[in-house]
Amino acid sequence: MHHFTLFSLRRLSYALMYFRRPPWDTGISPPELMEHIAGHSAGRALDLGCGTGTNALTLARHGWQVTGVDFIPAAIQQARRKAGAAGLPVDFRLDDVTRLDGISGPFDLALDMGCFHSLDRTGRPAYLNNLERLLAPGGTFLLYAFLQAGNEAGKRGLTEAEIMAIANRLDLVNRVNSTERGRIPSAWLTWRKAAA
Repeated sequence: MHHFTLFSLRRLSYALMYFRRPPWDTGISPPELMEHIAGHSAGRALDLGCGTGTNALTLARHGWQVTGVDFIPAAIQQARRKAGAAGLPVDFRLDDVTRLDGISGPFDLALDMGCFHSLDRTGRPAYLNNLERLLAPGGTFLLYAFLQAGNEAGKRGLTEAEIMAIANRLDLVNRVNSTERGRIPSAWLTWRKAAA
C-alpha cells in the first residue's frame, strides 16, 4: 500500500505538469542523441519515459523502429497525436518503466532522458532488470541523469555507487559530466551490453 501511495503521488505530480509544457519537454532532441543516430545503423529503439515523444519521433524520422513508454496518459496522448500528424509509426505505450510486461526486445538502443533518476529506490532495481532483459547483446543504453553527492533515499539523482552498480551489469563506454540550468550536477552516460 505504501508503494502504491508514493507511486500515485509521483504520477499525479508529473501529470499536473502536463497542463502546461513541462520544463523537460523542449521539443528538441539533444546533440548526444543526434550523435548516436549519426554513428549507428537504424534498429529498434526503446524510449523510457518518452514524454510527448520528441526523441522517439526523431529516431523514427531516421529510420528506427521505436517504442516509447510513459506513465502519464496526457503525455502519451500528445505523443500519439504528434506521431499521427507526422505520419510516423511509433508504438507509444502507457506503462510503468519498472514493469514493461507487454514489451519484448531485443532493442539496439534504450534511451532515458531523466526517467531513471526520478524513480524511487525500490523502482530502480526492477527498471534495471527490465533494461537488461530488453537490451540486445551489443546494444546501447543512453542515459541522461541528475547526479547527487550523497546517498539520500528518495532524493532525485544518481549516486556514484549506483553508477558503479550499473557498471557491474553493463559496460560504461562514455561519461560526460555537465550541469543542468547551470547548477544541478548531471551526466550523459553511455552503456553497452556485452555482445553474446
